[in-house]
Amino acid sequence: MTIASKAREAGAPLMKLVRFRGVPILQQLYLEERLLRTSSDNWCLINDGTDSPAIVMGLSGKLPELVELGSVLRDRIPIIRRFTGGGTVIVDYGTIFVTLICNKDAVPDVQPFPRSIMSWSGLLYGEVFEGIGDFRLRENDYVFGDHKFGGNAQSITKLRWLHHTSFLWDFDVKNMSYLKLPVKAPKYRSERGHTDFICRMKELLPRAEFIERTIKAIGNHFSVKSVSLESVDFPSDSEFVHTTRLHAEHEIHGSLQNLLPRKSVTKVGNQDTASSLLFNC
Repeated sequence: MTIASKAREAGAPLMKLVRFRGVPILQQLYLEERLLRTSSDNWCLINDGTDSPAIVMGLSGKLPELVELGSVLRDRIPIIRRFTGGGTVIVDYGTIFVTLICNKDAVPDVQPFPRSIMSWSGLLYGEVFEGIGDFRLRENDYVFGDHKFGGNAQSITKLRWLHHTSFLWDFDVKNMSYLKLPVKAPKYRSERGHTDFICRMKELLPRAEFIERTIKAIGNHFSVKSVSLESVDFPSDSEFVHTTRLHAEHEIHGSLQNLLPRKSVTKVGNQDTASSLLFNC
């Protein structure tokens, strides 16, 4: 008997599973936000990598404090402000995204509050990584030992909650230079730089195995039904406005200009940028 069959026999709630590969992160976030706010189903979305590098910020993040704006403008890296809280990450094809969207009563003993959801997610991924490395939930991060490989954010509404994670199966060291060290950081980080703080999942398990383990673990709690992205249906009469948005280039440029005196600003390509900041990237 399959795990899904066992879950059905136990009366587990239905969860619709959508798997895709290389979907742009902006499109994924649009989908997540709309499913959270307009659907009444439970969902698991797994995106196996995004098509190109992008920086994704939390809802209240401040551009000048979190991003090396000069480098971003020079290399034309898009910056997206998502609808959830949390920190700033840079994502690319080496990132695996897992999103859980649930009705508030879908998981027994899980209350629609950040700590309760986070605690349950730690148990869920404990099943995923059973027997692999020294997995722990540490100050809202997923870590092996004291090295982070999974960052989380949440959104909670009156009747539903969303928990999404970007997993570092692999990363490009160069991309880490686009991010500043955050002012607010977990204590266990101990002021380490990006590449000393994070680790690659690929050193511990194959990419496909992680995804299959994740689906299996979810099947321990839900009756999982695979559906295609094309089959996702939204209410036709819903007028929905996304909170997630792409930062316009002039916004990034304006934030950069505000960092330094006017005399420090020079031309790079078609945009002004700060020469002293470029040299510090």
